[in-house]
Amino acid sequence: MITAIVPARDEEAVIAPCVERLARQPEITQILVVNDQSRDRTAEIVRGLAARFPQVELLEAQEPPPGWVGKNNAVTAGARRTTTAWLLFVDADVELQEGAAARGLQIAKENAAALVSFSPEQITEAWYEKALIPFVYCRLARRFSFAEVNDAESRVAAANGQFLLIRRGVYEAIGGHARFAGEVLEDVALAGAVKSAGHRIWFGSGKGIVRARMYRTFGAMREGWKKNLYRLMGGTPWKAFREGESVFPWVALLMILLGIKFPAAMFAGVLLLLLRQTSYGSELVRNQYPLSFIIYYIPAVFLYTEVLYASYVSHRRGKVQWKGREYDVATGGTK
Repeated sequence: MITAIVPARDEEAVIAPCVERLARQPEITQILVVNDQSRDRTAEIVRGLAARFPQVELLEAQEPPPGWVGKNNAVTAGARRTTTAWLLFVDADVELQEGAAARGLQIAKENAAALVSFSPEQITEAWYEKALIPFVYCRLARRFSFAEVNDAESRVAAANGQFLLIRRGVYEAIGGHARFAGEVLEDVALAGAVKSAGHRIWFGSGKGIVRARMYRTFGAMREGWKKNLYRLMGGTPWKAFREGESVFPWVALLMILLGIKFPAAMFAGVLLLLLRQTSYGSELVRNQYPLSFIIYYIPAVFLYTEVLYASYVSHRRGKVQWKGREYDVATGGTK
C-alpha cells in the first residue's frame, strides 16, 4: 500500500533506527533509501539492513543537476521507482512508532485527504535544543495553525517533510518534487500545490506517532534553521523584521537597563519580562512541550533572533549552505 522514500546524506548515526521502524509497519511494502552521495557509512549500513529486511532497497542518487536541491533530487529518484498507491517521504532522523503508517492512512480515509503530514514529536537533549527548537515550533504554530491548514476553505497550506504521506496519483499530477527542484521549503510548497489543485490536506501533531531528533550539534541546528527560518516567517525583509521585533523583549530589557539609574524602571522591566516568559510557558503547554522548558526563555529569544537575522542575511545574499553543499536560493539549486 505504501512505499517509504528516505533521502539520506551522511546519516550513519540515525539511519538504522529509522529504517528498522519503517520495516515494522505492515502497510509499508517497500522502503527506498536514496543515498545522496554520503561521505560516511550510510550506504554500508543500509546494505546490512537490506540483508535483514527484504522490503529495503538502497538507491544511489546522482549529483544534483544545476537548479536542484539535493533532497529534492534524491526523493525524485526514489519516487520514479514506485508503483504503490501511497508514497511516504520520511527524513532519516525520524522514527515511526507502532501503527504510525496505519494511522496516516486512517486519517486520509476519514478526511478524504490526498496528503497527510505529522509534525513529529521533537526529541531534545542539549540545552540549546530545548531552547531553540520548541521556540521555533511555537512560532510556526502561530503562522501555520493545524485548523487553518486543514480547512478546505482556507488558503493556508503547510506540511512537514519529516513525515509526508501523499497519494501517488496526486503527487504525479502536481509534478512531484521535480516541480520544486530548487525549493528549500519543498514540503510547504508541495502542500500548497496539493491544496491549490483542489485536494484536501491534513496536518497535525505527531506526538505518540512520529518522533525525531533533528540535530545533534549546535552547528548543525543553527545551519538547519538558518537555511529555512527566513522563508518560513514570510520571506520578506519587512516580515522578518516584524517577526524579530515581536519576539524580542526589547522594551523589558531596555527598562531593566534604565533601572541602573531608576529602580522603578528595573521593577517594571522585570515584571514585563516575567509576563512574557509566562506567556511563553502557556504556548509550550499548548504545543505539547514540557512546561519546564520555560527556563530556557531568555536564551531561546536570543538564539531565535540571531538565527532569524542570519537566515535573512543568507537569503538576501542568495545563498544558503546545508550538508556540505551551497544552494543558490535566488534561482534554486546548487552552485
